[in-house]
Amino acid sequence: MRRTIVLVSTGVLLAGAVAAAPAATARPAREVVVPESVGQVIAADQAQRAGIDWAACPAGWNLAAPVQCGWVTVPVDYSRPFGATIKLAVDRAVSTGTAAQRQGSLIYNPGGPGGSGLRFPVRLTSGSALWKNAASAYDFVGFDPRGVGHSAPISCADPQEFARAPKADPVPDSEADKTAQRKLAREYADGCLERTGAAMLSQMTTPNTARDMDVIRAALGERQLNYLGVSYGTYLGAVYATLFPTHVRRMIVDSVVNPAQNQIWYQNNLDQDVAFEGRWKDWQSWVASYDSVYHLGSTVAQVQARWEQLRATAKAHPIGGVVGPSELLGFFQNAPYYDSTWATVAGVWSRYESGDTQALVDAAGPDMSDTAGNASSENGTAVYTAVECTDAKWPTNWRTWDHDNTALNAQYPFLTWSNAWMNLPCATWPVPQQHPVNVHSHRGLPGVLIVQSTRDAATPYGGALELHSRLAGSRLITEKDAGSHGVTNLVNPCINSRVDSYLLSGALDAQDVVCGPHATPVPPTK
Repeated sequence: MRRTIVLVSTGVLLAGAVAAAPAATARPAREVVVPESVGQVIAADQAQRAGIDWAACPAGWNLAAPVQCGWVTVPVDYSRPFGATIKLAVDRAVSTGTAAQRQGSLIYNPGGPGGSGLRFPVRLTSGSALWKNAASAYDFVGFDPRGVGHSAPISCADPQEFARAPKADPVPDSEADKTAQRKLAREYADGCLERTGAAMLSQMTTPNTARDMDVIRAALGERQLNYLGVSYGTYLGAVYATLFPTHVRRMIVDSVVNPAQNQIWYQNNLDQDVAFEGRWKDWQSWVASYDSVYHLGSTVAQVQARWEQLRATAKAHPIGGVVGPSELLGFFQNAPYYDSTWATVAGVWSRYESGDTQALVDAAGPDMSDTAGNASSENGTAVYTAVECTDAKWPTNWRTWDHDNTALNAQYPFLTWSNAWMNLPCATWPVPQQHPVNVHSHRGLPGVLIVQSTRDAATPYGGALELHSRLAGSRLITEKDAGSHGVTNLVNPCINSRVDSYLLSGALDAQDVVCGPHATPVPPTK
């Protein structure tokens, strides 16, 4: 998840620019309507016969050789396999081992919904020590899911207007503030329909992305899928495992979305508000422990008071004219997400308190000259919204939203209202909303490896327990007393060795494993 990973309206940028991808194209072919499962088989068979025409990646994609790029064609609507199609951007880096060592392709999804996986092969080409063993056995394959980046990108708002700041404070002071946010959410939902169109918008679902992934598998010439999914990518993996259990060879899911049908997606977002507050306090405790470095307070209470003062200052007079409370949150929420950002966020804040206003403006404010980055950010938010809103039914009664978020905000104020406004377009979503897949094991599904930290903010620990209970034969590695979102790409030998063992041999521990935390960040030395 974007917060799965959730993209708040304050604009966390997605990597990579949106390129002009082949959009949905209508074929003047016969209109045939079939069950989606049949349409998927047809699409996969076509993709297997077509393969992928690998070539140097297009200029501007920032994917240097030996990474190669290509396209895979999929139906917009799997119930109409001979109707409109889109092309999905895929890339790969070929395994470093011998032919005897090679075990196939390892496909990756980083989350979102709305995240691009095209940077994944760089883990191989850059010689990452963490992935060296896996690189000897697998081609690393990334892709832009439907609607993302280079794969027929969708849009809900003008990207430059989307980037403009300062935005309204997400925490309402009055009923008028709530009414204004409700109006913005309704306009955003309408914008998704206007700019994307009902034909595409109604097909922006997790099950369709899972079907797309199986078509990619077929295009790669692979009989079974090897998969690594992080954050929302865990839910994508869980849905794939449910729909295509016999097509799974190896599957690792890292930082797990709770897949229960009554959690997708409204309740999962409410649960995040609680978890983010806890991880926010963890970061504040770390900052306080380094008061000699950052000078932001020596206790959590002092750091929180400093934060509230900063927030009030930005609300009264946006910093640099562009950084208000919404923009502050867009930057500061990086700390609860990822330990790797702890020192960066604290350092920028500390410099601001020492008089360097520009450091905070550069970090939290928009760059209106970065039109490609702004388009990417808008696209990522559009996909996030489209998938979560179309995947499942959402409350349509404002009183439900108001009651739930008012109650949560009283105890967990860091993210609650921002998260609410981010998701409120789902209350007035202009295309039919579906019913979530009932995630569970079927005959033929091999053991799945689940990895989760106990204090993850974006995907709380209960999600891993829920998925573990639903997938027979799965094993859970718990990183205790840690909370960085995304565990498998961090250095923790207790986890790294088991990921390697599973990928290389399929081996799983006889029982679930609890690992200690990875190393706590240390401020950089000057």
